[in-house]
Parts: sequence; C-alpha cells; structure tokens
Amino acid sequence: MKDTRVFTEERRSSGKAKDELVGTWRLVSWESRRSGGEIVYPYGRDVIGILNYDAAGNMSVQFMRPDRPVFSISDPQKGTPTETKAAFDGFIAYFGTYEVNEKEGTVTHRLRGCSFPNWVGSDQIRFFEFSGNRLTVRAPSIQFGGITVSSLLIWERMA
Repeated sequence: MKDTRVFTEERRSSGKAKDELVGTWRLVSWESRRSGGEIVYPYGRDVIGILNYDAAGNMSVQFMRPDRPVFSISDPQKGTPTETKAAFDGFIAYFGTYEVNEKEGTVTHRLRGCSFPNWVGSDQIRFFEFSGNRLTVRAPSIQFGGITVSSLLIWERMA
C-alpha cells in the first residue's frame, strides 16, 4: 500500500522531520514560476539532480542539464570561453550544514561552498513537506537567468 502521509502539524512537533530528511534524494522535477505565473524550467524538463542530508547535519545538492556540451579537450581547466560558460550555466551545486525548523516546515541550508560564489556563506531557506517517499521543496523568489522566479522541486528518496 502506498504511503500517502503529508507533513502535518503532528509530524512537525514530533521531532521526526529531520530524521525523515536524512538520506539521498533524486530530483523528479524542478519548475519555477515567474511573478506573472508563467512556468519555466531553469535547466530544462529533463534536469537531473541529487540531494543528500546526513544525520550529523551536513547537506549537499547538485543540479545539471544533461545536455551540456562536452569540452573539445580532456583538460577541465582548458575549456574555451564558450565551453566553460556552457558548463557553468548548466550546473549548480552547493554544500554545507542544515537546520530544520519543524514548526515552520523549513530547512535552512547554511552554505560553506557553492558553484555560484555569491551564495558562499549564505543561508538558503526552503519550505518542505513529505508525501510517501517524496519530498517537496519550495524555494523563495530569486533571480535566475535574469528573471525573478520561485521554485518547486520534487525529490524521491533513493536511500
């Protein structure tokens, strides 16, 4: 029978939300909404990603366009400006620690490192809820690709 639990007030106050976050999550979908309501897909509909939370309070996340062009040579430091731009524009990753606020239904990612240097040292707050083996994450509005968007990400538990 499919588990259809939702993130209720009872689960928030039970202290179990952090325990339920712990593990490895595979990205199912990432859609963003512009302020006018239009839905956009920052890395395309076929974006791939992985999210990890450990019991010690560490986290990491990576997103990638699967269709990024390969470099013409095998040295990752010697790509052409066009190759390097495409690689950077099609990938984002960060890592750090996390803190759960069960009452608010938020997880704060405290970034120690990020492929986007401006986020290093920042706190990224995300709203979350569970449904069975899925985790839904909502991100507040940010500038992404020159537009203001708020994002909805759906993750599926891998381990």
